[in-house]
Amino acid sequence: MAITLVDPEGLPKVGAYRQVAVATGSRLVFVAGQVAWDADGATVGAGDLAAQVERCYLNVHTALTAAGGTFADVAKLTVYVVGWTPDKMPHFLDGVARATARLGETPAAPGTLVGVAALDVPEHLVEVEATAVLD
Repeated sequence: MAITLVDPEGLPKVGAYRQVAVATGSRLVFVAGQVAWDADGATVGAGDLAAQVERCYLNVHTALTAAGGTFADVAKLTVYVVGWTPDKMPHFLDGVARATARLGETPAAPGTLVGVAALDVPEHLVEVEATAVLD
């Protein structure tokens, strides 16, 4: 694998992700922000943050697979959530856990979660983008 995930001493161990990704591969893969669309462009899980998070991660997985990668190759995830407040964290983590169970792999790359006012359409609650490094 081109990515080594690390939790350095002196930084908290969060559990849901690692603090640092060290990349040694030769190909960069940039996955556009994925929203909760199915293959036909219909929104999945309207009004349900966990369902939309799950779908976003499944869509990122599809994009990574098309490039020859997996979540093990992801160096950085960025997540945008509409109207983010800390009380939404259990729903967010539920969506990630559901995606993890379906995919059989854990997206644990360093990540940033950003609260936003809106996304592309009103029914989208979350968007996930990824940067991966492949050998």
